[in-house]
Amino acid sequence: MEKRLKLPVGIQTFETIRTEGYVYVDKTKYLIDLIDTGKIYFLARPRRFGKSLAISTFDALFSGKKELFKGLYAESFLNRPDFEPSPVIRLDMSIITTNRGLEAMEGSICNLTAVAARNLNIEPANTKNYGDLLRELIIAAYHKYNQKVVILLDEYDKPYTDFVNDPIMAEKVRDVLRSFYVQIKANDKYIRFTFITGISKFAKLGVFSTLNSPIDISLMPKYAAMCGYTEEEIIRYFPDYLEETATNLHMTKEALIVKMRHYYNGFSFDINAGVRLYNPFSTLLFFAQQEFLNYWMESGRSKVIADYLKTKSLTVEQFRNLPISIDFAQSPGDVDTAPPEGFLYQCGYLTLRPGMGGGLALDYPNTEVLHSMSVLLAQNLLDRRDDSFTWCRTDLLKGLMNRDTNRVISALNRLLATIPYDDFSSAARQSISTNDYEMKPQEWLYRSTILAFLRGCGVVVYAEMHTHTGRSDLVLSFAGQTWIIEIKVAYTGENAAQKAQEAYRQIIQKNYATPYPNAVCLGIGIDDSLRQITDYC
Repeated sequence: MEKRLKLPVGIQTFETIRTEGYVYVDKTKYLIDLIDTGKIYFLARPRRFGKSLAISTFDALFSGKKELFKGLYAESFLNRPDFEPSPVIRLDMSIITTNRGLEAMEGSICNLTAVAARNLNIEPANTKNYGDLLRELIIAAYHKYNQKVVILLDEYDKPYTDFVNDPIMAEKVRDVLRSFYVQIKANDKYIRFTFITGISKFAKLGVFSTLNSPIDISLMPKYAAMCGYTEEEIIRYFPDYLEETATNLHMTKEALIVKMRHYYNGFSFDINAGVRLYNPFSTLLFFAQQEFLNYWMESGRSKVIADYLKTKSLTVEQFRNLPISIDFAQSPGDVDTAPPEGFLYQCGYLTLRPGMGGGLALDYPNTEVLHSMSVLLAQNLLDRRDDSFTWCRTDLLKGLMNRDTNRVISALNRLLATIPYDDFSSAARQSISTNDYEMKPQEWLYRSTILAFLRGCGVVVYAEMHTHTGRSDLVLSFAGQTWIIEIKVAYTGENAAQKAQEAYRQIIQKNYATPYPNAVCLGIGIDDSLRQITDYC
């Protein structure tokens, strides 16, 4: 029997995948098209989305490693009569040291450039100026090999985005990168092809002005599926894993694909928001572990995102179905100027969706990312103390599972006690204005915070569930139990007990529970002066 190919979890080297028995999803048709039609390109994608593998594949392609491309789309390209290998200068900026000051970072860039020189059997220039090092390397490679060079610049913005929460340092880092990257433009006559990747064009006005106007393919429908997996590719390249996972989860293959689509599919990187993609990192880990877990937390720089959420006092719900312009989709802004939705969009936590009137909108790509964001927010609200979050989560889940209303309310009140509403008020009002919510900021905050916490605890929860008579605030499903929750807020001069009764009557009168036999119906009254649930029924 033919040996099954292995899952390339965490492997970003094309040669390793092709020579050591791993699954490779053939994306080389996109690479050949780029080589045949232009000279300098830029591609923005979230981290762990296959950019580095694309860089590695370009490296093998230009180096003329024909044996690696047997049976792939690119095989014929390497057999063209006019094909000649080129010296490749590959720079991975994700490994640059950024946590020990600017001088250490400059030294790290010098070391990276020196390694690239030695990989081409070229002795690095005797200088500590990182710009001079790159210039001398480009010229030396051109003369040594009598061929124009290829520049592969991976994660060009990583040193910059490491300081997303420190704009002053970010600006200093940008100046360094600008001085380094300007050598690509200055030595254009020695360069055959340049391919640049990053999570964004944050530094467009700074760094990109030093380049020869790269063609930005990030939102071109033609290259939408260049990184990431389409559902068709998963079915084609991972049939054994689909069958095995479906069997182990006691599902049909068709049912498994439907659930995977809901949980992991949904990233969109074209201006039409038409192509939907799976994140490779999450998909491969899912097949390896065969559990529906939030693997995105391990791939999306969660500490940086969590700190950003906390610094900006953001909530999860304010970014649901958020209308944006096409101009915004193409240029979401710089680190120090981008609105929160621009930052989260470029980091992959939000993605494009078709909007109203033929426009565009932003939303979370799938259940995994939405839950991951909710976990980060819940941990922030509980001061990021893992034991506090775990304790509160455990209490909530036991209450839901055992239909123990008192325990559920107790857990929610501990959550509400952590919320600094003065920090959240401006974000809430902005979200209400943006999303056309017809409610006071306090009510929106209570509901969105509880909703995020429930999702962060792994509860299946839907907000604003429409029925034939209205829409319920929250519908929860956990451990075979369904809860219908309606929330009312008692402001100055109002009675929380009456609000709880009003909430419960609304559930009953509008038949919110009709689709869910044996559901727990819970009306909650929040006393705004105490910021606690004081009554429920």
